[in-house]
Amino acid sequence: MTEKTKTIQSEKAIAAIQKKLLGKKLSYPEIFSLMDEMSHERLSPILTTYFVAAGFKEGFTPNELYYLTKAMAETGKQLHFKGIVADKHCTGGVSGTRTTMILVPIIAAAGFQIPKNSSRAITTPAGTADTMEVLANVTFQPGEIEKIVHKVGGCIVWGGHLGLAPADDIIIQVEEPLAFESFDKIIVSVMAKKIASGANHLIIDIPVGPTVKIKHFKDAEIVSDKFKELAKKFKIDIVVDVNQVLEPAGHGVGPTLEAIDVLKVLEQKPDRPFMLEAKALRLAGKLLDLCLKDSKTGKEGEGEELARNILSSGKALEKMKEIIKAQGGDTEVTSGKLRLATYKEEIPSPKRGIVTGFDNHKLTVISKILGCPGDQKAGIYLERRIDESVDKNDILFIMYSSDKWRLKEAVETLSNLPFYKIE
Repeated sequence: MTEKTKTIQSEKAIAAIQKKLLGKKLSYPEIFSLMDEMSHERLSPILTTYFVAAGFKEGFTPNELYYLTKAMAETGKQLHFKGIVADKHCTGGVSGTRTTMILVPIIAAAGFQIPKNSSRAITTPAGTADTMEVLANVTFQPGEIEKIVHKVGGCIVWGGHLGLAPADDIIIQVEEPLAFESFDKIIVSVMAKKIASGANHLIIDIPVGPTVKIKHFKDAEIVSDKFKELAKKFKIDIVVDVNQVLEPAGHGVGPTLEAIDVLKVLEQKPDRPFMLEAKALRLAGKLLDLCLKDSKTGKEGEGEELARNILSSGKALEKMKEIIKAQGGDTEVTSGKLRLATYKEEIPSPKRGIVTGFDNHKLTVISKILGCPGDQKAGIYLERRIDESVDKNDILFIMYSSDKWRLKEAVETLSNLPFYKIE
């Protein structure tokens, strides 16, 4: 691109921001110029912030959402696969619910490609990439990812440096300190990265609850409809799973603790987290239904049964070991071999009663004080569930940290931020 062309492109982008600030609709060329400037880091942080603020205030029309998604995907790198390419995304905000690392080996073991690029923790104590990193390398170049998926059928990698929809990564940097993100922006962000990853069969997990990102079912339905509308325009087969979440589905919160949960499910251990297993099977089943329908290798409605058979037979564990090996990890790893932080504290129930509530926000604060996600071995093991009876001094949870002072601070903070509600 010549300097003259760059100048014209930059002027177009600035004019588009001015137009959006006035509440006017943007065309595809205008949005493309904006995304292109952002992706090549030619738009200043101040102008990017103006655009983000204007979009948050005015919102986007269905056409603008389509244009944004298309432009984000087209101004970055893309992965290339043939045939059915499955993918999954959760709108987020739920601690200790690592379904992706169970779903991916199930889908791959069923014979479908699933190049899963995941995020690191933003609002939770661990992201999928942080948890997978306990077991294997997660940092690869696009060409390396394509080779891994061609070889073993799937991968679980960090998507933050791949250059897929780079304009989105820049917008996220602006949004993070402001602590806001519109529903429209979540939808565009997810879909742009899925398109860049080559996905054509997709399940979206939308958890709803008082202390997660989407708090009301009416909002979840709006988000669901917009996902479906965008997917239709990009010819992606999609299914959306809207579900209520009141507490983590797993026992562990923190990278290593969540990796232990995943391995226990794959190993089918008697003490595995059954809520996590059930959710992973439901999501995997719905995604398999989409894939089976188009591959003509099975009937729609058989997906969850197939997922359960793959898990119970050990095929999912075998496939996970193949993925771990392809990503440079230790295939001999088991849930019993992973070690937690040296310092720990068992927290007893202050009274007798029934667990009636759980605050995910407070859990996140305490987990981060313990050192999550930077300290992979730090975190919280949850002993009790909502609706369970407890006696005074029964252990509610165990806290772990590699730093005794962090552990001490977390214990002291608990008096002001108790995340279990007992009545």
